[in-house]
Amino acid sequence: MKKIILLTTGLILLFSAGLLAQKVKVDFDKQVDFSKFKTYTFLGWQDDIDKLMNDFDKKRIRDAFKEQMDMRNLERVEEDADMILSLYLVIDQKTSITGYTNYYGGAGMGYRRGGMGWGMGHSTTNYTENDYLEGTMVLDVFDGKSKDQIWQAVGVGTVQEKPEKREKSIPKSINKLMKKFPIKPVKK
Repeated sequence: MKKIILLTTGLILLFSAGLLAQKVKVDFDKQVDFSKFKTYTFLGWQDDIDKLMNDFDKKRIRDAFKEQMDMRNLERVEEDADMILSLYLVIDQKTSITGYTNYYGGAGMGYRRGGMGWGMGHSTTNYTENDYLEGTMVLDVFDGKSKDQIWQAVGVGTVQEKPEKREKSIPKSINKLMKKFPIKPVKK
């Protein structure tokens, strides 16, 4: 099984390919007052990002992430940010196996040579294999001053490979990833 592990210092919200059925788990420091944070910064894109995704997906990710932060009235700055965001991405080649059994005949009374008895049945089972990519993205948020980790979200899901579907799936994945962020969107 081929495994590609990429430590990102940028915006790879995995979902550079967009996740479907994404599962998200969150952990954070409950002692931190998130209301004090007003600015954020991202670490830059990783050097080999062009091998993982195209410029269209990078723009989709930047735009979707910016929208999430704008909804929370958080401003992006280049230096001295209150929060620093970092991403880690793993993509695994997976195979799912599905079996389907057809059962024919069987569980009834019937005649057989020498008297009565239970009838015999038979079955056939068909298996199908489906190859897919599973993506895991870890978003770490650090306090800009202390550099302590204050929040983490881990999203796992199937990577959407069709370009035309990523336009919708990338923002949905980022939205789901940010849903439990302690700074909630501001209603306007």
